[in-house]
Amino acid sequence: MSIFMLFCTFFYIGLFTIGGGVVALTLMQQTIVDKGLIESATFYNMVAISESTPGPLGINMATYIGYNLYGIPGGIIATAGEVLPSLICIMIIAGFLKKFSDNAYVKGTLAFLRPVSTGLVLLPFLQIFVFALLNLPEGAGFKGVLSAARENIFELFNPVNIAAYALFTFLFFKFKLHPIFIIVAGAVFGIIFL
Repeated sequence: MSIFMLFCTFFYIGLFTIGGGVVALTLMQQTIVDKGLIESATFYNMVAISESTPGPLGINMATYIGYNLYGIPGGIIATAGEVLPSLICIMIIAGFLKKFSDNAYVKGTLAFLRPVSTGLVLLPFLQIFVFALLNLPEGAGFKGVLSAARENIFELFNPVNIAAYALFTFLFFKFKLHPIFIIVAGAVFGIIFL
């Protein structure tokens, strides 16, 4: 992939990301990981780091992937590609929003986009959840879960990761810990045990 194609790829991702950075993960996986530019394990590690750093997830991921592929110029180009469609759309919409905010078509479109965005957010969540808690070969996906479950369901689960997930979830909800403490604890856990 040339640096120009990197820009075009992230422009496409930025253009069709409706619902936030988590939605962008699905498009990034389809355009970057599925084409073999980055391995899925590396991609999920990038997701974890991007979630842990300040800033929007989609932009953090674009910067990280661009940097990983082309260094600092790649990070800048990928970030610009990710952000530019939103800037263009916001400038166009801002001029017409007041005039069309009560339009039935606009309301209908927004009502349609809400459940679609929810589904697009749910998919990367499930993929990361499966990748983090189950023992699957590289690139196995959901079919790998079913096939591994048929062979030996007890070897499918990663007990250390499941225990850590349960502990961090309990601490988060029971003691109302700030998410930064859970993120730091998860990072320390990953460094020590993985």
